[in-house]
Amino acid sequence: MPMDTVALLRALAHPVRLGMVQQLSTRPHICACDFTDHFAVSQPTISAHLKVLREAGLVTTRREGTTICYSLAPESLAELAATLDGLARTALVPSS
Repeated sequence: MPMDTVALLRALAHPVRLGMVQQLSTRPHICACDFTDHFAVSQPTISAHLKVLREAGLVTTRREGTTICYSLAPESLAELAATLDGLARTALVPSS
């Protein structure tokens, strides 16, 4: 499995980070303060989780004044989906 796939899976392995990605899939741009309203964790913890997602390539940032908005990086999710789809297809092939 490619190392970038491992990094993506590792980034998604935490329930809060997975929840953040799920939220971003329904809303294109979310600021960090919106995440603190939704999850029962502190702002520094939210920032640490967003850093992990950003470093894994799952989210991108855009500055709007003093606010930083986060968006999904669809190419990373597509790569991960293709890898997982390939694994599922391989697992479903009956062995001889």
